[in-house]
Amino acid sequence: MERILITGAAGFLGSHLADRFLKEGFKVIGMDNYITGNPKNIEHLKKNPDFEFIEQDVSRYIDISGDLDYILHFASPASPIDYLKIPIQTLKVGSLGTHNVLGLAKAKKARVLVASTSEVYGDPLVHPQTEEYYGNVNPIGPRGVYDEAKRFQEAMTMAYHNFHGLETRIVRIFNTYGPRMRLNDGRVIPAFMGQILRGEDITVFGDGSQTRSFCYVDDQVEGIFRLLFSDYHLPVNIGNPEEISILDFAKEVIDLTGGKSKIIYKDLPVNDPMQRCPDITKARNILNWEPKIRRKEGLKKTFEYFKSLTREELYQTEHKDFSKYIKI
Repeated sequence: MERILITGAAGFLGSHLADRFLKEGFKVIGMDNYITGNPKNIEHLKKNPDFEFIEQDVSRYIDISGDLDYILHFASPASPIDYLKIPIQTLKVGSLGTHNVLGLAKAKKARVLVASTSEVYGDPLVHPQTEEYYGNVNPIGPRGVYDEAKRFQEAMTMAYHNFHGLETRIVRIFNTYGPRMRLNDGRVIPAFMGQILRGEDITVFGDGSQTRSFCYVDDQVEGIFRLLFSDYHLPVNIGNPEEISILDFAKEVIDLTGGKSKIIYKDLPVNDPMQRCPDITKARNILNWEPKIRRKEGLKKTFEYFKSLTREELYQTEHKDFSKYIKI
């Protein structure tokens, strides 16, 4: 059986990837320090003999015994609420963590796929965003710690590919949603659904004309799976090109859930992208991939998950105390 290491395995996407690779017959090693991950996301895997878990910060030296065939590097805070509270840790996991993962891949002769993001495009001046677009990023703005960590991660990954001949893959992930998202992570879908479930008004920033496109987690995992086993080493967008304004999306979520919430407006955050939509031509042509799950279907599954949360989880406003992680 082939072995794969998944960093960030207790996170939203990482846990779904662990499920998929176990289903495909791999031995999976999950790694997470739970800074933003949730032990509950992988609790169902703990009794699986093909799953091993290591609690560790990937920004520190990584040592895995035995052979290793693949690595998926998904360790990173991924929501503005998180990376604004732990900016240095966000930068470290994108730089030191990526360096450690690439060094391990080199030592083990493993193929590595790193999780980049649509945030590398910043507030884009090109629409939709193709992989050739260099982006419009403010490196010293509040979102810069995440954007630049991911841009550096891509640069280091390409350096290892070009200099050491390492087999590398880079996925640029656009807005993805589904079960196991953290309700209080600040992203639009859990924010709207949490507000509806608590009987609160829905908060739209700005006038709601900014656009997003939402990809269901099963489609995202399928795209990542295909990219890992492709022969393509340059970045590939994986996301849903079906675009919608945030205001229209708020109305859609209210209608879909039967909520009674009103829409209220607040100031737009600094450097919040006004348009976000992937060009998935490469994914279609190289991976024969495109999203299959319609937004209405995916949102229903996601809302059912959030409805299953306990009252404590529903009303939790803080994810955790980050202080023990903030040392340097």
